[in-house]
Amino acid sequence: MAPDSTGKALSRDEVDRALARLGAEHEAIESSLLALQDHAGRRLLEGAELAGTTRERWARAERLIPLLWTYFDTCTEALHAARQLRARSRYPGEDELRRLSALLDGAHLEVPGPAGEGGRPVEPVGWPELVARVNAGYAGVLDIVAAADAVWSALPARIDLLSAELRRLSALAHSVGVRPGDHPSGDELWRVTEELTALRAEVIADPLAFWISAGGSSAPGGGRPDTARYDRAARALDDIRREVDAVIGVRKDAEERLIRLRDVLSRADRTLAEARTARGEVLAKIAASEVPAVSGPPSLLHEELAAAADYRRRAQWHRLSPLLERLEVRAEEELHRARDSLSAVTVPLAVRAQLRGLLDAHRARAARCGKAEEPLLVERYDAARRLLWTAPCDLRAAEHAVLRYREAAAEALMTRSDS
Repeated sequence: MAPDSTGKALSRDEVDRALARLGAEHEAIESSLLALQDHAGRRLLEGAELAGTTRERWARAERLIPLLWTYFDTCTEALHAARQLRARSRYPGEDELRRLSALLDGAHLEVPGPAGEGGRPVEPVGWPELVARVNAGYAGVLDIVAAADAVWSALPARIDLLSAELRRLSALAHSVGVRPGDHPSGDELWRVTEELTALRAEVIADPLAFWISAGGSSAPGGGRPDTARYDRAARALDDIRREVDAVIGVRKDAEERLIRLRDVLSRADRTLAEARTARGEVLAKIAASEVPAVSGPPSLLHEELAAAADYRRRAQWHRLSPLLERLEVRAEEELHRARDSLSAVTVPLAVRAQLRGLLDAHRARAARCGKAEEPLLVERYDAARRLLWTAPCDLRAAEHAVLRYREAAAEALMTRSDS
């Protein structure tokens, strides 16, 4: 509390209350400046080779810290003088109260003036303004110190852990052929390694470039470290790890998959060979029938299978993996196609066998009824049998002959039933 505009002095109680308030403010300033002096982030900043934003802001902060102590010394002197004057008398007179009021008002405290202000070495300030300057300067410096300390506490250790994982993964990737220049993931490993090395150096030199201030927060050090680049590197490393695991899986079961592929293609080749043999037999035994052509063996698949085996011998797992996946699908398709070809070319033989079975079945039924030896049935049976057991077989004529025999047998059986 200060004297009023009329120049009236403070009362004794008002003086004591003002001294207590200013003493508390002085103690708070001293505690803050001492805490700033001992802050781990401040010591790190003083000993670091800084760059960029951090170097610029810390250079200004370093010039401000001695000025804050100067302000504090001014406060100390003024408070000490007021306390000494108050201690002279338990009941100060009017003159002493006016002098105490002037000291506690602090309107004539002198501090170093701003640079370039007409060469004035000092400037007068009031106690409230001086306290406000100290608080603002302290908050600004603490904001820099706390932010740098938070970034240094968070990012370098995490980068080091990620780098250690990267070295382990690089050794594993190299052992399975995932190398720069040979595999996309090998190139990505090299890129992430370079990125982490650069990121760590930048974080150490310029921590404030990796600080995101909390929007709307006035508290010093409010915010969080910017981990975007670290997070991208970590995600890239996860992707590489999955790719390396896939390559290891290919290496583990490559031989078994190659054996299965050879077996599937071998069965397809045998089926196609059987279809070609069957087609020749059909053409020799069946007349007036269109028999589909049979393709040759899948030479391209065999070439790719040989390439896959070569990739395995050379440990080129990144090339082997997609090739095996394609071959497994196409080999199964080739086997189905070969089976379809065999089924298509043997249809006439199946039809002939079916007609033979029908003819014998109708004759057996007629025989059970005692009608098989009737002249008409014998004649038609012999005609149908000659067609079905003669090469080449005319399927259309044979089918007609079987139909005629069935009709004759049905008529004979109906006549027997009526009689």
